[in-house]
Amino acid sequence: MTLMRYNRPSRDVANKQFSDIMDEFFNDALSSRRDNFVPSIDISETDDQFLISAELPGMEKEDITISLENGRLAISGERSFENEEKGKKYHRVETKYGSFERSFQLPDNVDEQSIAATYENGLLNISIDKNEDKVKKQIEIS
Repeated sequence: MTLMRYNRPSRDVANKQFSDIMDEFFNDALSSRRDNFVPSIDISETDDQFLISAELPGMEKEDITISLENGRLAISGERSFENEEKGKKYHRVETKYGSFERSFQLPDNVDEQSIAATYENGLLNISIDKNEDKVKKQIEIS
């Protein structure tokens, strides 16, 4: 079975609700990105650490790579669609699949040796300690 995008039968703007119009607009605008998987990422900071959380549902930790090069932290991986169940027909698939890479330039005041990562229930958590010795200092002019 071939999956096809669902379009509502009525193209009459006067009879549509605002939410229907917005759904069509964004679905059409993003249709070229429909096959891309881009995980949502939150970055926060405490007094002692930088914290990064990435939503990677349905992935195994073996499918995720974290690397650090020249102060740039990169998270990459691939989420694949496995359609091997016999007797199961998909009528709609809205879940995103594919490879991804997200990267972030780390600030100067991090301790690169302290990077730690955990993955549980589809959530990747990365913590990076701050190194106060690397904080920029004000130079007094004499």
